[in-house]
Amino acid sequence: MIDNISEELFEEDFSIVIDSKQNPLRLDKFLLGRLFNTTRSKIQNAIQEGVILINNKQVKSNYKVRPGDIVTGTIPKKREPGSIVTAEDLPLDIVYEDEDVLIINKKAGMVVHPGISNYSGTLVNALKFYFENKNLPIMEGNDVDRPGIVHRIDKFTTGLLLIAKNEKAMTFLAKQFFDHSIEREYLALVWGNFDVDKGTVDKNIGRSLKNRKVMATFEEEDIGKRAVTHYEVLEDLYYVSLVKCKLETGRTHQIRVHMKYIGHPVFNDDIYGGDKIVKGTVFTKYKQFVQNCFGLLSGFTLHAHTLGFIHPATKEKMIFKADLPEEFSEVLDKWRKYVSVRKDVI
Repeated sequence: MIDNISEELFEEDFSIVIDSKQNPLRLDKFLLGRLFNTTRSKIQNAIQEGVILINNKQVKSNYKVRPGDIVTGTIPKKREPGSIVTAEDLPLDIVYEDEDVLIINKKAGMVVHPGISNYSGTLVNALKFYFENKNLPIMEGNDVDRPGIVHRIDKFTTGLLLIAKNEKAMTFLAKQFFDHSIEREYLALVWGNFDVDKGTVDKNIGRSLKNRKVMATFEEEDIGKRAVTHYEVLEDLYYVSLVKCKLETGRTHQIRVHMKYIGHPVFNDDIYGGDKIVKGTVFTKYKQFVQNCFGLLSGFTLHAHTLGFIHPATKEKMIFKADLPEEFSEVLDKWRKYVSVRKDVI
């Protein structure tokens, strides 16, 4: 996700065919001379994340372009001074607040950062309003468009988010995320049942080489970044399973990508295959039941259930839990009832 604010801050998707007279030149330097209103560091980050491709393949910044190469990608423009998010009076489910931290229980459908297709209605818009009216400070040196946000979760992922209310808290909490000492557990309803009750997925995650808007797993060590997800089956409902996922790392779409990799996509995840029947019969009544479950959900069934961290001021361990949202619980109960009357499948 690129988290600038308005469409004017973005280059359009570009495609450049390298001229036959072009001398060998580092990709980042070449693009710096071709793309307006951006920086070399943004270009390098985009290359590293796989947003910029050569001949539809991921390369490094020091790759030297050659005649006939096709460079494709999208890159954010340089932010102009004063480019800020509009404050919006949006409801926030505040779980806890003190002088240093704010903990939000995010609802499904709320984007954390404004982006190309989400200029308003985001958590950042809500925090801008809340901070202004509560006279809460924006950290010096922090992007004014991202007040206090230490981490993020996907648009349709519900649950706990940690907000830092001052620069000291931001630095202290950010280091815990960097050190992977933050305790984060998610609950997910996924397709199918498991052969073992516990397991670990340790696979690199990076942008898909076929579609830059989604993530994928990679066997190669030099593509993507290492991602580790520990999972435990809490409830086996034959067609679907309720699992607890504990993150050791925090990559984009990590749980969703790892669950798809092991053949258990998150239920109703339309990007990673969970919006189709993965397990079960093709009988009309069953298909209708699944579609009814899909219809109850505003997104997929992934919930940030537990958040634990060392408090930046007291240095005490704090742990918070958020109950499943109503629609998640309703779908889970429907599956329980469905399986209870289909004892022949067990």
